[in-house]
Amino acid sequence: MAKTKLLKQGDAVPDITLTGAGGQSVRLRDLVGQKVLVVYFYPKDDSPGCTAQACGLRDQYEDFVAAGAEVVGISGDSVGSHEGFAAKHRLPFKLLSDARGEAREAFGVSSSFLGLLPGRVTFVVDRSGIVRDSFESQIRVSEHVRRALELVRALAQEGGAPASAAK
Repeated sequence: MAKTKLLKQGDAVPDITLTGAGGQSVRLRDLVGQKVLVVYFYPKDDSPGCTAQACGLRDQYEDFVAAGAEVVGISGDSVGSHEGFAAKHRLPFKLLSDARGEAREAFGVSSSFLGLLPGRVTFVVDRSGIVRDSFESQIRVSEHVRRALELVRALAQEGGAPASAAK
């Protein structure tokens, strides 16, 4: 798999379809326009850092919703693994399976830690489908939640304007 560049501010969200709960197909582009999207890639269901990140997003989920956002988690784990992880931790948002790594490649999320561990990156995508921010850190899991919520609230104040209309 060729190394791709991480999507950056101003890039369009890729047109990718993944599998969600119950085997339902979820096209990310279909979610664009409805709400601001917080798309976060994480390494593995039920690992300590991923659980902390998911639970942090869960605990702030109502704040994300109130600011007009939807949260979507993506990893290479199976739909069954996601369903168990979501049930165990009462996660109210979608978890999508990227078993073939297509979304990870399309977003440019590479492996970290000697190439052995899938990367942890959070993207905030405005209602126009434009990436407004990305944050990459394997260990600062709470920072993913804080930064995403801060930007979602700022976008709510400016009406979720596209990047070209931003300051």
